[in-house]
Amino acid sequence: MEAFSHAPTVMLATGVEMPALGLGVYLVRDPAVCETSVETALRAGYRLVDTAAMYGNERAVGRGLKASGVPREDVFLTTKVWVTDFGYERTKASIAASLERLDSGWIDLMLLHQPVRDVLGSWRAMEEAVDAGTLRAIGISNFTVADTRRLLEHARIRPVLNQVELHPYFHQGALTPFLDEQGIVTQSWYPLGHGSKDLFQERVLVDAAAAHGRSVAQVILRWHVQRGLATIPKSTDPEHIVANLDVFDFSLTETEMAAIEALDKGRPMFRPPRWLLAVGTSLLRPRQLP
Repeated sequence: MEAFSHAPTVMLATGVEMPALGLGVYLVRDPAVCETSVETALRAGYRLVDTAAMYGNERAVGRGLKASGVPREDVFLTTKVWVTDFGYERTKASIAASLERLDSGWIDLMLLHQPVRDVLGSWRAMEEAVDAGTLRAIGISNFTVADTRRLLEHARIRPVLNQVELHPYFHQGALTPFLDEQGIVTQSWYPLGHGSKDLFQERVLVDAAAAHGRSVAQVILRWHVQRGLATIPKSTDPEHIVANLDVFDFSLTETEMAAIEALDKGRPMFRPPRWLLAVGTSLLRPRQLP
């Protein structure tokens, strides 16, 4: 397997550099597949892995990290607190549980998975974990402008990142400029639109892929990083894992970037799988995961 150089980084407000592109493991529920995917990605040059307590695969991520042979200090590890563990005491326990499952010594970035329930109590617990050194940074996921403003009014430690659904069909046009103003990094989940057939057949993407000798997926990921976004494409296919990282040695033209910008439909694509509807999504706004 060909290994590529590590992804460029984006600077978090704490001064820590985070890889601009990492591996997402949402829906990778088979422990062996998850472990192998993480090991494959790290051996291929990835240095960021994104998981969550709700995904049920933190143990497999930790095993994959160890199996890769990559030193722990060279890997940026993100996980998330699920909504059923919100509130000060429950979030303290959730942080401890994630640390135990990951078995990685510390967590580089922990996110609140959704803007529901006792956000402020959970945030206070995460701030204390930063003080203790078990969390290196804290952030949010699926927060709107209004949600983020409410948190900023009370936070002692500001969130460094907001992870949201973002792809060529859904640009989060009102949110990303606000986050930029606040010094909060935008990180895209669902960056490939879950492999939408319609998206992958868009003429502007197909033509750009042909012009650069790349796949449509690589063009889309290049669009993300060229916009200054961080992103976490998910794959369990070793060839796709490697290919998804190979997007840093070409650039889209201004015309191509503008054409992709014009694809924005202004609405999300995510639909939660049936199994997920049983684990707390009644608390959430429609299509507000993973």
